[in-house]
Parts: sequence; C-alpha cells; structure tokens
Amino acid sequence: MIRKLAALVEPFILALLGTVLLASVLPARGQWATVAERAADAGIVLLFFLHGAKLSREAIWEGMRNWKLHLATLGVTFALFPVLGLAFGKLPFVPPAFATGLLFLTLLPSTVQSSIAFTAIARGNVAAAVCAASFSNFVGIFATPALVALLMGGTTGGISWQSVETILLQLLLPFVVGHLLRPWLGAFVARHKALVGRVDRGSILLVVYSAFGAAVVEGLWQRVSPESLVVLSVLCIVLLGIALLLTTLLGRAMKLPRADAAVLLFCGSKKSLASGVPMAGVLFAPAQVGIVLLPVMLFHQFQLIACAMIAPRLAAAAEKDAGQG
Repeated sequence: MIRKLAALVEPFILALLGTVLLASVLPARGQWATVAERAADAGIVLLFFLHGAKLSREAIWEGMRNWKLHLATLGVTFALFPVLGLAFGKLPFVPPAFATGLLFLTLLPSTVQSSIAFTAIARGNVAAAVCAASFSNFVGIFATPALVALLMGGTTGGISWQSVETILLQLLLPFVVGHLLRPWLGAFVARHKALVGRVDRGSILLVVYSAFGAAVVEGLWQRVSPESLVVLSVLCIVLLGIALLLTTLLGRAMKLPRADAAVLLFCGSKKSLASGVPMAGVLFAPAQVGIVLLPVMLFHQFQLIACAMIAPRLAAAAEKDAGQG
C-alpha cells in the first residue's frame, strides 16, 4: 500500500522541484509573466471548481453527526497551529521572511487526498476522514484569509477590498458553482479521478512557476542561502513533530476510538499545499509569494514522509487488537 501511495506522490514531488528549478533558471518576464499569471489564475478557478464538485451533500450530513471529532480537527487546524506559528515566528534566529511563511503555513486547512489515504492505510475511519478533510478545506476558504488579516495584516499590508473580491471570484465562487453543479458533474468527477488529479496538480505547478518566477526576478535566491534552507527544514520538521504529538495526546484525552483517533492524527497534523499555493497568490504581493511558499512546500514533503512511516504502524496495532478480540 505504501509503495502504491509513493508511486502517486513521488512524480508530483519531482515535478514540483522541477518547476521551482525552471522558475529559478527561466522565470517568466515582461509579457510572458502576465501570460503565466493569467494561466495560474485560470488554474486556481478550475481547481476550486473541481473541489466544490467533489464535495458531496452526504459528506456534509455525515460530518455533522461526528461533531466532536470534527470540532477537534478544526480546533487543531485553525487554533492550535496558528499559536505554534506565532511562537515559531518569535524565535530569535528565525528571519522575518521565514516567520511570515511559517505563520502562513499554520493558517492553512488540512489536506484532502493524502489525509484520507493515510487514514485508510492505518485502518482508520475513512468516512470521517472524508468529512474532516472536506470540512477543513471548506472552512479554510473563509478562515485562512480571516486569520491572515487578523494575524498578518501588517505583513501583507492588510486585506483590501480588491483582495476580498479576488478571494470571492477565484476561490469561493468556483467552489460554490462546482458544488451546485455536482448533481450533473458528480458522476463525471468520480469516473475521471485521475484526470481531476492531473488538473489539481497542474494548477498548483502553474501557480508555483508564476510565483517563484516573480520572486526570482526580485532576487529570491540572493536572500535565501543553503544554510537558511537547512534551518527552515529543521523548523518545519519540529513543527510537524509537535503537531503529531499533540494530536495523538488530544485523541487519547478525548478517549476517541482508535479509528477516529487516526482521523484526528492525519487530518489535524497536515497542511494543504493545494490550498496554500493559490491563497498565497491572492493574499501576498508577487515578490513575497515565492519565499512565503517555501515553508509550505517543505512541510508538505515532510508530512508525507512522516505519515507514510506512521500509518503502517497504526494498521499493525489495529490488526493486533482485532486478533486479540
């Protein structure tokens, strides 16, 4: 199972690194920069449209039943994580630019596909994982911009009406339209999961190329040294470790069944690259986006590696308990 998941993940990681390399060597300039930005905007609209089409009404109603689990997941995602982000930003050796990226990372919603996949591997409650991940992303459309305005207003220059309008038109409106059209599109989306996945990832790569290209033109790699990348990687690993530990302890404190505790662990400890990339493009100036996204991309890789190690152990423990029962 892990090999199958790795086969899905590794090509995208390589594509992501290749896109960053391409943007570093051949960033879009002048008129081509405008073309790349418009293509990225179109990709964002399509991405959120498909996310809306994938969210079923059944998932919404089912999620309301297990409200304690989902409130705990949302609390970790949008309350506990931001506290950690603020604390990490206060560390004396963290540069302001990295502090901004780390805080933005902690304000993002959970992942969807990988959270569900790892919950399934761990013999967890897959239906609850679908609900928790879907709710997290839906709430994140509103919560992430609001938290950015509240906690990062000075960094982003505040959220203007133009930013609000962009969020509504590029993120919320396509999501709502996609969900309303689900009765007609739901079957198509279900039949063409591979195609939808390619569109998802292609949209992310377009935004990453546009964002990093703009940042490179503004001197990104003159400001970020290899030593700084090592420090940032360590910070992301420590942040992930704390999140995994706290979600595990919270599951025990709530006395959640093993299957539900797996949902809290995998959905509560993860952050969405798919949501972070387009939101950063909307909320930050072009010159800021590249460096803001560095922690998001690093954290994304580390969370996949860590969860790929944890999920089989939980599955083995679940099978052992079942055998004893």
